[in-house]
Amino acid sequence: MNQDTICAIATAQGGAIGCIRVSGPEAIEITSRIFIPAATNKKLENGKPYTLTFGRIYDGPEIIDEVLVSLFRAPHSYTGENSTEITCHGSAYILQKVLQLLIKSGCRMAAPGEYTQRAFLNGKMDLSQAEAVADLIASSSAATHRLAMSQMRGGFSKELTALRDQLLHFTSLIELELDFSDHEELEFADRSELCQLANNIEKVIARLVNSFSVGNAIKNGVPVAIVGETNAGKSTLLNVLLNEEKAIVSDIHGTTRDIIEDTVNIGGITFRFIDTAGIRETSDTIESIGIERTFQKLDQAEIVLWIIDATDAQTQITQLAGQLLPRCERKQLILVYNKADLVDNIQNSIPNDFPDNVKSIILSAKNREHIEELQQMLITSAHLPTVTQNDVIVTNVRHYEALNNALESIHRVQKGLANNISGDFVSQDIRECIFHLSDITEYISAFLHRQIIKTYRKSLQNI
Repeated sequence: MNQDTICAIATAQGGAIGCIRVSGPEAIEITSRIFIPAATNKKLENGKPYTLTFGRIYDGPEIIDEVLVSLFRAPHSYTGENSTEITCHGSAYILQKVLQLLIKSGCRMAAPGEYTQRAFLNGKMDLSQAEAVADLIASSSAATHRLAMSQMRGGFSKELTALRDQLLHFTSLIELELDFSDHEELEFADRSELCQLANNIEKVIARLVNSFSVGNAIKNGVPVAIVGETNAGKSTLLNVLLNEEKAIVSDIHGTTRDIIEDTVNIGGITFRFIDTAGIRETSDTIESIGIERTFQKLDQAEIVLWIIDATDAQTQITQLAGQLLPRCERKQLILVYNKADLVDNIQNSIPNDFPDNVKSIILSAKNREHIEELQQMLITSAHLPTVTQNDVIVTNVRHYEALNNALESIHRVQKGLANNISGDFVSQDIRECIFHLSDITEYISAFLHRQIIKTYRKSLQNI
């Protein structure tokens, strides 16, 4: 339990209402030093938990504001400590003044993330749930919100805990055999059952590892590269999709020389659009660097919008097909025939010899024609599953790394069982898998484990 009491403004400034959170052993006592309830016979220290008390904040004889104080007693609070929440008017002056009074009365300013850190240290949540708090605050779409809520509610932790418990059961049986190694006929752990368990766990961990690509796309946005020749309308389309003048648009070839990125939410999915330099033969050094970056971003994208000037479609396709098509074999390629308002009978000029997975659409970015159809095509091309709060999808790079390590360990277990190696080696591999799974939810124990391993290795080097 922490011995000091912290305070911080919990709401964004500029609203009608502001909230200051106080947490720690003396949270209630410190709050009562600056707060006087409106009811003369009432004291905050004697208040029942989960109650609101109306009163005033005083700086000596001066009234700062009329406020509501929420009271929480340990361990039934967010941090697991005594806590109060002071709800006052959202004036920046009032919030800062109340904060100053709390600090003068014995509080200190909370460090960034310290409330969630205390909740973790006090056992109110595990590490993966604590990490999900930041994801929940930063969620910008329905999908990211559902993923963060699932993780914060412990869906991810429960699945990992179940795997770890099964592994602990079997490794204990194997190690029990080692304790009775002088009795070779004794076998506490059924090897066939352990093989089945290892196979099941391998499938679960592999599924979680493979879900990272989906989780990363949901969390950070599906990368969409907008490519094509100069003056095909790439920047115009970007501005239309973002609904703002993000990129400079002109009739001069090579206007866009650098990469322009921004995100937008379409149908509950976040897309990260990347406007690139127009592809053409040029002697301009800066423009050449921009074109080189275009191909780099093309390789990183999951969806490619190839913008083609409909007034010269066949020529542009002939010139760029050799450069773009090989790079888009494993991506979703959408041919966007722009400037359709300038062409009559455009269907006659569109070639039909592209692979079946290549989609196409005819539109006019300048006139905002058929933009909704393009947006729907993007949603379909993203291939993101419908995510619910019960789905377990990995979005954190640290979790992804730990699961990869756990997957390697379980593969060694499977190999060891297949080759009938000694139980002590199998047990060590199982322990390694348990360690990596625990690293996701129990940072402290994992950290200590790593320190012990480092010390052990150093001792071996000194022998």
